[in-house]
This record gives sequence, structure tokens and C-alpha cells, in this order.
Amino acid sequence: MTAGAVTPAPLNTLSVGTGGPRVAFLHGLFGQGRNWTQVAKALAGPDGSGARCTLVDLPDHGRSPWSTEFSFSAYADAVAATLRSIDPGARWMVVGHSLGGKTAMLLALQHPDLVARLVVVDIAPKSYGSLDRFSGYIAEMERLPLGSLANRADAEARFDEPDPGVKAFLLQNLRRDGDSWRWQANLGLFSADAAKGTGSLIADWPDTAGDLAPYEGPVLWVAGSESAYIADEDLPAMQALFPKVRQLTVKGASHWVHTDAPDVVVEALRRFVRPLADQS
Repeated sequence: MTAGAVTPAPLNTLSVGTGGPRVAFLHGLFGQGRNWTQVAKALAGPDGSGARCTLVDLPDHGRSPWSTEFSFSAYADAVAATLRSIDPGARWMVVGHSLGGKTAMLLALQHPDLVARLVVVDIAPKSYGSLDRFSGYIAEMERLPLGSLANRADAEARFDEPDPGVKAFLLQNLRRDGDSWRWQANLGLFSADAAKGTGSLIADWPDTAGDLAPYEGPVLWVAGSESAYIADEDLPAMQALFPKVRQLTVKGASHWVHTDAPDVVVEALRRFVRPLADQS
């Protein structure tokens, strides 16, 4: 764990499914566990016996506690503690997208006994330089006058974002408490990290060399063909940490692979989790 980082208390989760292997889903920056609901319901199946899915709100997101500073290692420890509290001794298939994908990778490296299988969605174990791609979103969220909002429709009208999907995704973080509004996401923490430019911890990947052994379990690395988050030159670093990795590129999908191609992702997860189902 990064020096000085504080692991939040057990994280908020949502459960989908009643039987089968344990599967945990970790969302991306500004997301929430429930963003994976459609995929989790499909994986669990109509009678809920296909998988017992746990949709996790990462620290600083949704209804989970906030951190005093950002640390991927602390995020992974918080997820590990939460999963162990749900089912002590269980081994999980862990699915993580973007920020959640980096957290899932650290989880497998730091707690290999907990992770039976790993699915990393459209992210690589590398630095992405900075949070420039999110800076505009963060600035617009900070500009929203929380003290004078009349209702959610007023917030939507004042929020300047042309893409309706992005607007809805970001505004899911807006919550009303009585007569006041607040951001559920730890906007101050993310804003401060973005202001560091190339010093961003969220955009970075922690140096694990010499500290953690490679994860020897099966790993599925899912990429969107239209996404720029994974490049051919990322494969050696991925193989060094995860020797049993195999890659799946989803045609026509952007960074939001599970949103653009949910049926493809669900089928890939079904096949990947099957060995765990056969063992149960």
C-alpha cells in the first residue's frame, strides 16, 4: 500500500444472482457498480443460478467511503477486504473496466489467493500520462452551481455536455440530500489529481517490479477495436505480470466495450467463468 494512503471501510455493493461462481465487477472513473447491472443480470441468467455477481462501488465513488488520497494499492486492498467479508474463503472471478481494470490487476497481484480468474476491460498496466481526457468533465462538474439547482432537470439543462450518454453518466453522481445537492464521487480528490498533469496517480500505473510476483491465474484481456487505450506494444508488460493472458478484441467497440457490445462481453464472460461453474 502507498505510504499514507487510507483504505476506506467496507465498500458499498449490489448483488445480482443467487447461485454459481462468485463474480465481482469493478467500474471505471466516475462510474458506479450498478453500471454493470445489465451484464451481471445476463451472466446470472433468468433464474439467477449462473453466477453470484457483486457490483462494487470503488472508494470515492457511489455510496462507498472516500479516501484522503488516491492509491491503486489501497483501492485493491479495500476491494479485497469487501469480497472477503461477503464470502470468507471464496475465490472470485474479478472483472474490471478502466480504473476498475487497474484496480483488478493490483487485486490479483496483491491478493492472488482471492482471485481465481481475472478479466481486464480496455486498460493496460501502464501510465496514460495525465487525466487530460477527463479534465473538461471535471471542470464542468465543478462549474455546476449546486447551491442554486431547482431539480435534476435544472441540473441537466445547466450541465454543458453535448454527448447525452456522457452527460447521463456524469450526472449519475449527483445526489440530492433534502434541499441541497452534492456529488457522490470524490470530485475534489479527482480534480486535485488531474491538476497534477503528468504527475497524476490515477493516470499512472504503480511500480510493482520486485515487490509482487506475477499472477499465475487465467486472464482475459478485452479491448475495443475503436479504443486507443490498448496498443500492441502493451502486450509484453501485460504478459510479464499475467503470463496466462489472452486477448479478445471486440470489433466496433469503443473504450466502453460492455456498453457498446454487451452481448459479446456477456458471452465471453460466460465462457471464461465456466471452469469455475464446473468446480462448484
